[in-house]
Order: sequence, then structure tokens, then C-alpha cells
Amino acid sequence: MTDYPIHTAETAPKAETILRRAQKANGFVPNLYATMAEAPALLEGYVTLSATFDKSDLSATERQIVLLVNSRLNGCSYCMAAHTMIAKMQGVPEDVVEALRSGTELSDPKLEALRSFAIKINESRGWPEQSDLDAFFAAGYEKRNVLEVVLGTALKVMSNYTNHIASTPVDAAFAEAEWAPSDAVGATD
Repeated sequence: MTDYPIHTAETAPKAETILRRAQKANGFVPNLYATMAEAPALLEGYVTLSATFDKSDLSATERQIVLLVNSRLNGCSYCMAAHTMIAKMQGVPEDVVEALRSGTELSDPKLEALRSFAIKINESRGWPEQSDLDAFFAAGYEKRNVLEVVLGTALKVMSNYTNHIASTPVDAAFAEAEWAPSDAVGATD
């Protein structure tokens, strides 16, 4: 693969503001941001879309379900580690995080309906069956939530694909949550 630099505010002047903001908010610049800084428009789009997803009607736990499901299905080790730590900081129950990391069902029926629907959206490339929609609605979700799952899926395409192409190294802050696609249930090496 082609090497992609891990930029700093000094080496990516067009992304300087975003990188400095990330440093201030996190105490470090995540390697994902530093890598995306090679294409400042991508970084700006990702940060903007992430902030927009946070405004959705989905709770923090529900948003992390969508993000972790997509990251697992897309085989993104970086995002699985990062979102595991973010989910824990946001108070997502440990059993939910572990089930998402391994690809197993959630015990809460509504959250399981979301997990299953996020899988359908990813695997069908946005072509769910009516029965998938009906099950999602029966669990208590609304039409807008369908489109919010699409939003979260799009967000993960941006980061997961960037990480695949650039082989983004996992930050030390996320290292304790390292993950490999072989960690999923039914995975083969």
C-alpha cells in the first residue's frame, strides 16, 4: 500500500484548525484525523458529519451501535478500538460493547433490532427488505431513524475506508481495545 503521513497542524496547514481543535478536545490528535488531513476536505467532511450524527434522535448508545456494527462488518480495526473506548466513555453498557465487538446478539430487544437493521443496511448496500423495515418499526423506531442509520453508515464508510487504505495505526489511547476481524464470532483466519 501507499504510505500516508500522520500529519500535524504544521504539516497540514489547510487542516490546522481541525487538528488543533482535536488536540484541545482530546489531549491528542487521533491518527485518523492526522491521516485524513492529507485531504483536508475529507477531514472536514468527516468531522462535520460526525457532529451531525451526534444531533440525530438516536441515543449515544444507539449511535455507537451503528458505528461499531459498521466498523466490525467493514473489518476496521482502528475504528473498532476507537469506538470501543468512546462507547465506554459514553456509558454504553459493557455487555453491549462486547456483543458488538464479537458480532453477537444484544439482550435488549430494541437495541438488537437496531443492531440487526444496521447490519441489513450495510450488507444490502441500502436495499433492506420491507420485512427488515417492519421489524425495525415494530421495535419502536421511526422513519427518521432509518435515515439516521444511513447517516451513521456513511460516516463509517469515510473512516473505515480511509483506515484500510492508509493502514492507520491505532492510537495509544485506544490500544487497550485493539480488535482484529478474527475477534468476531464465526470469523475464520
